Amino acid sequence: MRGIVLVTVACVAMCVPALAAEQLAQTPWQAVAQRGGTCQTVSSCREAVELWCGGYRRADGDGDGIPCENVCRSLSQVEAIKKEIDC
Repeated sequence: MRGIVLVTVACVAMCVPALAAEQLAQTPWQAVAQRGGTCQTVSSCREAVELWCGGYRRADGDGDGIPCENVCRSLSQVEAIKKEIDC
C-alpha cells in the first residue's frame, strides 16, 4: 500500500507542472476551441475566427472563407483577425 501512495504522489508532482506548462503554451484561439462553441454561441467575429482557427470547421459551412456569417461580415475582416491572432 505504501508503494502505491508514493507512486501517486510522484506522478502528481511530475505530471501537474507539465500539464500547466502545456496549457500556457496554447494560443488564445486554441483555448477558445477547447471550451467549445458554435456560431450561435459567439458574439463577435473575433470569437468566430478563434473558434474556426481552433478547429471548428463547421464555422465556414459554405467554404467562402468567412466563418459564422451571423457575426463576420467580410473576408477582409476575417483575414485581419487571422493575422492579429497568428492563425
